[in-house]
Amino acid sequence: MSTPRHSISTCLGLLAALLGGVAQAETLRCGSQLVSVGDRAFEVERKCGAPMYRDPIGYTLGSYDRREYVVEEWVYGPSNGMLSILRFEGNRLVSIERRREH
Repeated sequence: MSTPRHSISTCLGLLAALLGGVAQAETLRCGSQLVSVGDRAFEVERKCGAPMYRDPIGYTLGSYDRREYVVEEWVYGPSNGMLSILRFEGNRLVSIERRREH
């Protein structure tokens, strides 16, 4: 019979396996600099340099003012086999995704 603690750790292990090398982060290290969710695009480029890829994804509506904002993804890496995918909405960094390079 497994204990509740054992069941929780088993479930967490299965969840990690299902994600398959994808992780969300709030910060990204670029050399000696850190970029964080909420930073502006020009700040990220100043700290990390130009991205390897810059892909316009589309548009989204702002939740308060109902204005359209450009959605863009920047790709950095690979670094230690991982790509960093930064998503910007309205020139603000909204997410950092780390994904194993295939």
